[in-house]
Amino acid sequence: MTAQLNPRGDVAVLVPAAGAGVRLGPGAPKALRLLGGEPLLVHAVRRIAAAASVHTIVVAAPAAEVAAVQRLLAPVAPVVVVAGGAERQASVAAALAAVPPGPDIVLVHDAARALTPPELVESVAAAVRAGHHAVIPVLPVVDTIKEVGTGEVVLGTVDRSALRAVQTPQGFRRDVLAAAHAAAGDPLTDDAGLVEKQGVPVFCVPGSEYALKVTRSFDLALAEYLLAAGH
Repeated sequence: MTAQLNPRGDVAVLVPAAGAGVRLGPGAPKALRLLGGEPLLVHAVRRIAAAASVHTIVVAAPAAEVAAVQRLLAPVAPVVVVAGGAERQASVAAALAAVPPGPDIVLVHDAARALTPPELVESVAAAVRAGHHAVIPVLPVVDTIKEVGTGEVVLGTVDRSALRAVQTPQGFRRDVLAAAHAAAGDPLTDDAGLVEKQGVPVFCVPGSEYALKVTRSFDLALAEYLLAAGH
């Protein structure tokens, strides 16, 4: 059954899905790799569409796959599909330009974080709604972190108490994200990084262990296990 988005919602979600995913090995574009028999993108969109505040979903697909992605997602949710760019930043900018008038909150979400729960989408959106101009979900860093120099020699141990691992969706006031992309110079893989360059404070909310990013074969195997376990 196709999910119905909220026509009174105040959230648009952008999903840049044009990347090749070379670290995952040869094959289809990463967002179209299969997880439990369905593309990662399908899982991601299904969970986004289940979030109650979502008004619009825009996917930036590989330019040659726009029509195919539109057909793929039609049974999942009413999604706008646009051609992405060579870099993530270009894909996000193209998706942002396709958002219709209405939503004041824009979230940017990795298709590779296919098992992200709808509750995290709502949590990020709620923090923007509460007055924060930029919001990111984070997890504490649990591994010991070393700074390493030339010749793989350890220079010191980094204090991990102030470090966080950043996830998506990242949330923004619509005008803040638009201004950050308009002023962007060097491409970044993190939209919050663009906003930080504009001097806008970025607020953190608790992330989710299930919002893991499928980047390597190991990540895909872990996601398969979690999916089979009902997540």
